[in-house]
Amino acid sequence: MDNLAPAPSHALKHVAIIMDGNNRWAKREKKNGIAGHKAGVERIRDALSACRAHGVQALTLFAFSSENWRRPPKEVEALMGLFYNYLKREAKELAKEGVALRVIGRRDRFSKRLKKAIEQAEEIACDGDATLIIAADYGGCWDIANAAQQAINNAPADTVIEEGDIEQYTQTAQFPPLDLLIRTGGELRISNFLLWQAAYAELYFCDTLWPDFNKDALNDAVKEFYSRQRRFGRTSEQLEQDTSHA
Repeated sequence: MDNLAPAPSHALKHVAIIMDGNNRWAKREKKNGIAGHKAGVERIRDALSACRAHGVQALTLFAFSSENWRRPPKEVEALMGLFYNYLKREAKELAKEGVALRVIGRRDRFSKRLKKAIEQAEEIACDGDATLIIAADYGGCWDIANAAQQAINNAPADTVIEEGDIEQYTQTAQFPPLDLLIRTGGELRISNFLLWQAAYAELYFCDTLWPDFNKDALNDAVKEFYSRQRRFGRTSEQLEQDTSHA
């Protein structure tokens, strides 16, 4: 945690993680695929704990993408079961720790049982000084299209829709802007995750498989974040000048 005191404008408030590598971890450990996903679920506590230690207000996890429905039916069924069990098991613990829970993405393709579990978990863990956001049946393209449609539906006729009109209807609109997007597992893409929100996020890719991604691994990502200069279209000289006048 040394040398991580950021300038106020550079504070890390929102982290998102693409939790990749569960199946490869299982193969490496000579276990079945679901064992990798189970091991991955256990890493959520580590990631959340490390984020809270860094003062992160929102942690968004890519649990199940819109495209993941294409996976083998048995794997999808197992993932839905893990999601259900996580919600039933962790909601009270999150509430006790002062962490709110929010699930983003479509819900119409989930079973009634799972939809009810989501609603109950969100009611139990409804308030806190930090929020765990689980993206399930989520896709960035869907998020943008859905937000744009809502903006059009709620605007007066002939209104020219602008960026801010869409932004307010995105799935994470109520949370701080995304600062850091992490992908584990070695792949160098963001796979339709938080496309709108990632416009100016710092991207961090690592080879560590998600079940091996512990607090130290997240701390490494945070250190890398604070080593970068976030210019948002400005020059380094402008930022230095602003800092000298602060």
